[in-house]
Amino acid sequence: MKQIAAKSLRDILSLPVLFFVAKIALLSLASTLILSWLLWDLLFEMITIYAGWIPWEWLSALVTSLASLLIAYTLFILMVSLFTALMSEKLLITLAKKHYPSVPITGSADITTSVLITLKSSAVFLVLFILLLPLLFIPFIGQVVMLYLWSILLKAPTVYDVGALFITDKNELRVVSKKATLIAMIGSLFNYIPLLNLFAPVFAQILFLHHLLKVSSK
Repeated sequence: MKQIAAKSLRDILSLPVLFFVAKIALLSLASTLILSWLLWDLLFEMITIYAGWIPWEWLSALVTSLASLLIAYTLFILMVSLFTALMSEKLLITLAKKHYPSVPITGSADITTSVLITLKSSAVFLVLFILLLPLLFIPFIGQVVMLYLWSILLKAPTVYDVGALFITDKNELRVVSKKATLIAMIGSLFNYIPLLNLFAPVFAQILFLHHLLKVSSK
């Protein structure tokens, strides 16, 4: 895993990946601003109701403000994940041909399926995010919970988008995907650092790309 991580870190500093991430950043920022503008009143009202159980007004206001920022940040991350899932195939093929020229491209990710898997992962993420929101304000525990939630957002889309390019047998893909949760959590670590969070989904994909092709080529 150390070799895979080192190789993936070198990849994300390459010009093709940096250009891709910049494009994703602009699209995600624009989408987040538009959605926030359209839904902000509804979201803020829901957060206010959610924080209504807190007996102290000052603490309720603080939790409401922090939760609002957290939701806006989470929405941005969702957009980054969605656009990465939709647009990364060409980049992944370029990296695969660079590192594994003898490995054939056997398929392609279906856009509709990719969107559905990403939306399903996002729905699971959002439900758990709402249910576990109080835990996120507890030091250390909140960070661990958030890391796990982010990994849910990345795992299934990453396995499908990368796996569809090289493996047609679902059972074989399931076997080589045993480390997918760990890979998604490693990629999700980027979400703790502003700006670097833009790299989280594509880093997870590149990690899984190297893991998958390394295992399948044995």
